Amino acid sequence: QIVEGPKNATVLEGSEARFNCTVSQGWKLIMWALEGTVVLSVTPTEPIITNDRFTSESYDVGDNFVSEMIIHDVQLNDSGQVKCSLQNSNRDASAFLSVQVMGVLLIPSASLVVTEDEPCNVTCRALGWTPLPEFSWEVGVPVSQASNYSVPEPGDLHSARSILALTPQGNGTLTCVATLRSLQAHKSASVNLTVVQPALGNIDNPDTSLPTWAIVLLAVSFSLLLILIIVLIIIFCCCCDFGREKKGNFFVHIDLKSASGKTNKGTSETKLKSGNENYGYSSDEPKTTPTSCPSLHPSLRVPQCDSNWSPRPPRPSRPQVSFNNLASPRKVRNATLV
Repeated sequence: QIVEGPKNATVLEGSEARFNCTVSQGWKLIMWALEGTVVLSVTPTEPIITNDRFTSESYDVGDNFVSEMIIHDVQLNDSGQVKCSLQNSNRDASAFLSVQVMGVLLIPSASLVVTEDEPCNVTCRALGWTPLPEFSWEVGVPVSQASNYSVPEPGDLHSARSILALTPQGNGTLTCVATLRSLQAHKSASVNLTVVQPALGNIDNPDTSLPTWAIVLLAVSFSLLLILIIVLIIIFCCCCDFGREKKGNFFVHIDLKSASGKTNKGTSETKLKSGNENYGYSSDEPKTTPTSCPSLHPSLRVPQCDSNWSPRPPRPSRPQVSFNNLASPRKVRNATLV
């Protein structure tokens, strides 16, 4: 009878898996089956091998016999139930074989060049792992902060990636480690990190950016400056309009005085040419006002050209001649011809 059956085993793909089955004395044939298929038989004299990947070893332990089946170059499809049974017996013992695959681990670049004190990400990829590994990082560079997280690859149940986010401050090596915890098996991949100084005047550098209060102050200052410029422009335009109007009135005034001066001068010359002035002469014809007026701008009015304007009586500027002592009311007109 079977004293002790095989035990569960977890192995890496490509390695060996060993299962023991202990039976008491008097057995005739031990059979080993994998997933219901007999792959190895053992007799008291020798094993019956049908596949070179499945071999057997045996030894005695006290009064019992131990048969050991060895599976060489284990493959992922070997995972399943392993059974030990005796011929002509309804008793058997079984265990489970679990095969894990340690796939490829890589970092896309063998070396990276980053800027000092600027955050950066380094990606490590695990491809074709069963089950998915656990990631860890060995940071061999001085950093101000570092953290990592892992996510499965979309559409691939056997691949994942780990992202290391850090802010480097010096050169060094980063190592990504992927581990299968149940077997304590791991793989690693490394990358050399070279840190360079930030470029001068880099506006993206958070240390050189202006604080919020300074930005607000600049915005308010520019707004006030814009309002001041607009006010100055309005004042300048008003002053220009006022000066232009004043200058136009001044020239009209000069023209009127000039015209009046020319008229008086012409009258004086006429009088001098025609004869001496008789201060006692009074004309019988009514005085008439000139009908022609200078053509001026509509906004400028000349009193003499107004229909409602009546002249003031002129003040006497010369001695008046009295005819009260004349014997006859007849008017006397004297003229001196030259």
